[in-house]
Amino acid sequence: MKTSLLTGLMLSTALISTSAFADITITVQAPITGSEATFGAQIKAGAEKAVADINAAGGLLGQQIILNVEDDKCDGTESTSVANRVAGSGSVFVVGSYCSGASIPASSVYAESQIIQISPASTNPKFTDERPGPGIYRVCGRDDQQGPAAAKYILEHFAGKNVAFLNDKSPYGEGLALEAQKAYEAGGGKPVLVDAFNKGDTDFNALITKLKAAKVDLIYTGTYHTEAGTLIKQARAQGLEATLMAGDALVSEQFWTISGPAGEGTLMTFSPDPAKNPAVADIVKAFTDAGTTPEGYVLYTYGAVQAWAAAATKAGTTDFEPVVKALDEGTFDTVIGSIDFDEKGDVSLPGYVMYSWHDGKYDYAK
Repeated sequence: MKTSLLTGLMLSTALISTSAFADITITVQAPITGSEATFGAQIKAGAEKAVADINAAGGLLGQQIILNVEDDKCDGTESTSVANRVAGSGSVFVVGSYCSGASIPASSVYAESQIIQISPASTNPKFTDERPGPGIYRVCGRDDQQGPAAAKYILEHFAGKNVAFLNDKSPYGEGLALEAQKAYEAGGGKPVLVDAFNKGDTDFNALITKLKAAKVDLIYTGTYHTEAGTLIKQARAQGLEATLMAGDALVSEQFWTISGPAGEGTLMTFSPDPAKNPAVADIVKAFTDAGTTPEGYVLYTYGAVQAWAAAATKAGTTDFEPVVKALDEGTFDTVIGSIDFDEKGDVSLPGYVMYSWHDGKYDYAK
């Protein structure tokens, strides 16, 4: 009797172990806490919904996907620690991170560990230009596309106006502002002021004094939503009526929460909004019904998971080399459109467009 019970227990344990092993583990890496947590929430929501929908449809290769969530706080050092932890976790795919300063150091660990990484949001060109190996991709655009798009708009709509370029010294902010400034100057523009501040600054009064003295009409800043919202709010309080323009780090309603009415008319570049595509109306509704606004990088994350899952399905495995081959060679139908990747790992998507903030929401600039 004891032998029978022991044999049964061993068999049960083996079945449980086999079942657990059969599950496919992937990881979402994002700033879950910290100043960029609003974007971490977008990425987490997109990944969770994508995984839930795949599992509800029968899973991937007959197995269920388990989603692991890691918080890198948008910090390079923390990101490396996260990546090393993920490398030992059994994850075969990472979607993330948000900040280029976190995605770039993590990519070295993932490339060495043969874990595929697709960022839905990291726009610094170095992420793919200097990628440490195959298997590193992004489904968003690049700052050397985004900056020139902003410069073109400035040259067309603010011709003859006084333009200042600012950045927050972060890999994202500094890189984006530099690309915008270079393209602006190449088009014949001459900035009246070029300056920088520190990411995390909360007092911009001295900088605003400089902007007023330069009689600035447009402030282009490479920074995140927290600093941008604080900057424009303090500028309005000092009587500076210049238009603020920034990049994709403002695609969160949290920008307006910080800026309030001072954010009215703020301009920003971002990819065409996939939520406006009638073909994905059901998914958009599912997010909305669940209490999640599919803004910013929600659908880009969903699409990144879709692309990886489709590549694994085509490869018939989640092993690194066959899935990389499938990603490199395939075209994938996703919520952000039909996509493929070039030899660097960059995505083939339409370029950047201009948006404008109005009454707490953003939409295409008229």
